[in-house]
Amino acid sequence: MAYKITDACIACGSCVDECPVEAISAGDIYVIDEATCIDCGSCVDVCPTEAIVAE
Repeated sequence: MAYKITDACIACGSCVDECPVEAISAGDIYVIDEATCIDCGSCVDVCPTEAIVAE
């Protein structure tokens, strides 16, 4: 089960630094590569807008 970043993303970058496998790429709304995500949840814990949800 990979995580997904919703429209609530404010592109703050907090999640990028927390991802141990570099599965998150920057943009207007950040994106998590499902094939790379290891479901650790580190990004969820640091997101200030709760924009990262389990798929």
